[in-house]
Amino acid sequence: MVSDIHIDQTLTLLKTLTRKLYKMNPGELSKTPGATISSRISDIFKCPAPPPESALSGRRATQAMLAGLEPDYEGDRVYAVMYGLFTMLHMAYNNKCDMFMLDFLISQNFYNSARNIEILVWRLKTRHTSTGNLCLITNTVEDNISNLSFERIFGKLIALSDSMALIIAQRGDRFVKQAVQMAGMRFLPVGI
Repeated sequence: MVSDIHIDQTLTLLKTLTRKLYKMNPGELSKTPGATISSRISDIFKCPAPPPESALSGRRATQAMLAGLEPDYEGDRVYAVMYGLFTMLHMAYNNKCDMFMLDFLISQNFYNSARNIEILVWRLKTRHTSTGNLCLITNTVEDNISNLSFERIFGKLIALSDSMALIIAQRGDRFVKQAVQMAGMRFLPVGI
């Protein structure tokens, strides 16, 4: 039951984040003819996770996020980042859509997912296109007023992943190996 609640909350936050990213970056939506925000959300958040669009060349999870933040990426950056984020979190749940009593989850996958979301937030603030613009606009400042709504959503996603890591670790008397972030801010592995 706890896992299902976390899955539902995570999906709600991911869909909200996708909607906000498309509104802040409307040029990305126009890269897919006839697409709407609702249709893109439907394309991304299917369970089981659908194969990626052709622009991602089969990349999923952290590799899809990295692709979406490459300076010369020509595909829909919002799709790439959110598809990557969704498939990474989906992998932490053993690629399952519904959890059952006997399903075994690995706390390290959730801990690593939380750290990867932190790295993604940092990359969103620092990755630029070949023309010098941010790859994706998130938080803004207008008239000395900061709009940190993206930070709040990412913070909730991090908290959900961290709490799942702790719940799972407590359930099996296991420990979570904490990772030291290197200067390159590399994504951590998540998977079965």
